[in-house]
Amino acid sequence: MKSLTSRMQEIQSPIIPVVGELIKNSPGTISLGQGVVYYNPPPEAREFLAKFLAEPANNLYKSVEGIPPLLTALAGKLQAFNGIEINGENCIVVTAGSNMGFMNAILAITNPGDEIILNTPYYFNHEMAIAIAGCRAVLVATDENYQLRPEAIAQAITPKTRAVVTISPNNPTGVVYSEAALRQVNQICGVQRSCAGGTRNIYHISDEAYEYFTYNGIKHVSPGAFSNSSEYTISLYSLSKAYGFASWRIGYMVIPKHLLVAVKKVQDTILICPPVISQYAALGALQTKDEYLKSNIGAIAEVRQLVLDSLNHLQGLCSIIPANGAFYFFLKVHTQMDAFELVKRLIQEHKVAVIPGTTFGMDNGCYLRVAYGALQKETAKEGIERLVQGLETIVRN
Repeated sequence: MKSLTSRMQEIQSPIIPVVGELIKNSPGTISLGQGVVYYNPPPEAREFLAKFLAEPANNLYKSVEGIPPLLTALAGKLQAFNGIEINGENCIVVTAGSNMGFMNAILAITNPGDEIILNTPYYFNHEMAIAIAGCRAVLVATDENYQLRPEAIAQAITPKTRAVVTISPNNPTGVVYSEAALRQVNQICGVQRSCAGGTRNIYHISDEAYEYFTYNGIKHVSPGAFSNSSEYTISLYSLSKAYGFASWRIGYMVIPKHLLVAVKKVQDTILICPPVISQYAALGALQTKDEYLKSNIGAIAEVRQLVLDSLNHLQGLCSIIPANGAFYFFLKVHTQMDAFELVKRLIQEHKVAVIPGTTFGMDNGCYLRVAYGALQKETAKEGIERLVQGLETIVRN
């Protein structure tokens, strides 16, 4: 039996359920842990459920890559917001969330033993998916502000490299990568494809789940919009964050057309088709007025500033990068304490939960991810005050 399970024993356990169990055992804890938003899907999403129910054939399987009306609506959104034109070189595949899109991509482009470059700190589900596929994550450290280091990425490429992964706005750090850095990474992947006789196929996988969550005038950049990049750029998107769709499990990917057959094989095996009822809800969500996103993300921006103001009291105790995206801050705590042990003590002694940086690949030092998107302002204020007090009490003593 051990031989049957040894492969999965090497995969890290998802941290959110682990921290969730600690929270359950410490009633009254405020969670600054899971990356979800505080608000519900727009009314238009619920209204489109009636359209789903009105069609008697909707209980049957539908197209593997998504229902046509949703694909059309997504093509319009991609053109308008991301600057990505859907043409003969690329196509859209609707997925059960962008995590599934990432798994689809890895299985479609790799063989066991291949390498995928991740920038640290990485998103833990990416690292897990790579390991599950029998591949190896090659880790490249970001700089002191958690920004990309394109030269280091280029140096990490080997004949086994199949993709470079970027996440912007970033989970877990909240930073937004510059257009220049993203363009450099994209060009590195393109140049690698044109050298070695065209045999080195390296893709740029761009995870853009937090595309709408930018602050202080920062604009989101989609590498898939760069000229001549369609052949090797894989773009991942999600409705989980911006539209409050976390459990409805709808995302989508824009892929080179030559990967469609492979991606459909993966998706048909795992899912058959994305949940059609959720696809209708997604179609409704895309009809919502701009004010829905503007007001909800505006409220999160207010919470962000409140959190940042409170965290600034920890200067000297923590290094804080005032990130301009997503809804996270990633703290480096100046202590020799194990990050997970610190998380446990914060929950048990101060009733506030965060996520340890070790799950994001940060083993050299004590790091914490602070998530602020799930809370209303007053609750967030109380939670961050508990965190500041807890860190001052635990770390200084």
